Amino acid sequence: MLGLPFRCEEVRVEREESGSRVTIGAFARLCRLSAKALRRYDELGLLPPALVDPANGYRYYAEEQVETARLVAWLRRIGMPLDRIKEVVALGDPAAAAASIRDYWARVEAETAARRDLAVFLADHLSEGKAPGTPGVPGALGTLGIRYAARSEQGAVREHNQDAAYAGARLLAVADGFGAGGAGASAAAIDALKPVVLGAAGAAGLLNVLEDAAERAARAVREAVAGSGAGGASDGSGTTLTAMVWNGAQLGLVHIGDSRAHLLRDGELFRITHDHSVVQSMIDDGSLTEAEAASHPRRALLLRALGAGDGRGAGVSTADVRLQEVRPGDRYLLCSDGLSTVVGGAETARVLAGADGPGTAVRELVALAVAAGGPDDVSCVVADVVSL
Repeated sequence: MLGLPFRCEEVRVEREESGSRVTIGAFARLCRLSAKALRRYDELGLLPPALVDPANGYRYYAEEQVETARLVAWLRRIGMPLDRIKEVVALGDPAAAAASIRDYWARVEAETAARRDLAVFLADHLSEGKAPGTPGVPGALGTLGIRYAARSEQGAVREHNQDAAYAGARLLAVADGFGAGGAGASAAAIDALKPVVLGAAGAAGLLNVLEDAAERAARAVREAVAGSGAGGASDGSGTTLTAMVWNGAQLGLVHIGDSRAHLLRDGELFRITHDHSVVQSMIDDGSLTEAEAASHPRRALLLRALGAGDGRGAGVSTADVRLQEVRPGDRYLLCSDGLSTVVGGAETARVLAGADGPGTAVRELVALAVAAGGPDDVSCVVADVVSL
């Protein structure tokens, strides 16, 4: 048990014949967790009771468990996932637990840096001045550009490739089609974005451009699956879409489904998208670990996608849209789940960090997926932010 110096309010407890035990209600008041949360933590093996009555199933806790329970409550307040909390509690040693918490929070701060930078940008833009980094504004960073490459390969058990990948001077995109009309859906999603980036769009209007682009892609996919002769959305045909639009100073992100975007910065790899899937929702609420999700029978079930009916569970086509702050030296990876489900994060980071350019990176990543058995179609786009 972690000997952390939490002090709890005085609460009258009930003593059981089996020894010094408190009921779940009394224990909940002692540690300021709800009885519902305690039952949930028991089911997950995070905070099991000291005794469960074999006759009636009532849970009883030892008073010595209060400090651990209070630690769990505080870690939940900082947003730590339940699987990570379980690891911290299992350490037993306060010093090791403290180190784990510091490591977790350092990662949270790194992963939220892009949102912080976006907030600064929006605040600056809405003030009298213009945002630093906007093209043409005095004091802006030096001129930036991107170098890019894309690659897509059919999966070992697929009759044809339903992925689509594109990399150009203004658009980076990966789409993973599914259903009988999936190939047409993925192609339509990316084709709908290509004209968007041909017009001039400054940093100030990029968010609006992204919103319009996402709606255009959704319409294009619906039309593609409806006209595919494959039953359209009624058979569950649709596509994921993860795309980034480059305006010369920033990248705008459009994301829906379980394709992913990653950022390699200063040698560390961060995922900058959030899967819209059943297993991700289970990971979020603590009922599933990342390791368990990899082999979960419902791992392909989406909560959001473009053009999908009920064939794969996806019924919402609203994409996430936001801006991504960039720095010279950043390397971005967009990929379908044909890569992320068979190639681990450490191996992906190793390839991205070691590749001499985007072309080498996409070739090596696709080769890794194929070598791992590559049952699904695999697509990758890699782009480097460079000073010109």
